[in-house]
Amino acid sequence: MPAITETVLGVFAHVDTTVRALEELKAKGYHDLTVYAPVPIHEIEDVVERDRPVSRVRLFTLLGGLTGTASGFILTIWSAMQWGLVTGGKPVASIPAYVVIAFELTILFGGVATLIGMVALGRLPKFRPSRAFDPRFTNDRFGVAVHCAPERSASVREILRAAGAEEVKTP
Repeated sequence: MPAITETVLGVFAHVDTTVRALEELKAKGYHDLTVYAPVPIHEIEDVVERDRPVSRVRLFTLLGGLTGTASGFILTIWSAMQWGLVTGGKPVASIPAYVVIAFELTILFGGVATLIGMVALGRLPKFRPSRAFDPRFTNDRFGVAVHCAPERSASVREILRAAGAEEVKTP
């Protein structure tokens, strides 16, 4: 049975009050947060990303790059052996002649695998917006949505109000 959670949303007018609320929430043990901002703010990102584990997208990139390298060498060596292509009097399966193709396929496969990893791990596309989203977050306000157990929502509301939230609500 999934745990029942409640979402408490705080609307802020300033970056410093938003950062203060995030710091307080993190200090009190609230880690399931969603932050809405009209523009990227490094201070907010620093607080939110501080204790988050490293993304697994890098594994997709590594596997894609290694697959590209192997594919590049296999393709070029197989082609040279199949049709007897002699390049500059070198042996048919001369590695240095095929490094450029292998490099290009490493970049191509790594990039495509990275895109696939970001889409898969980000659970994209999302066809409906979050219930906590408010159109003001695209203009001039900041939002902090805290997902917590219903018995802890009073504590979250108090933290958001004390940090300077203009409005605290349950969407």
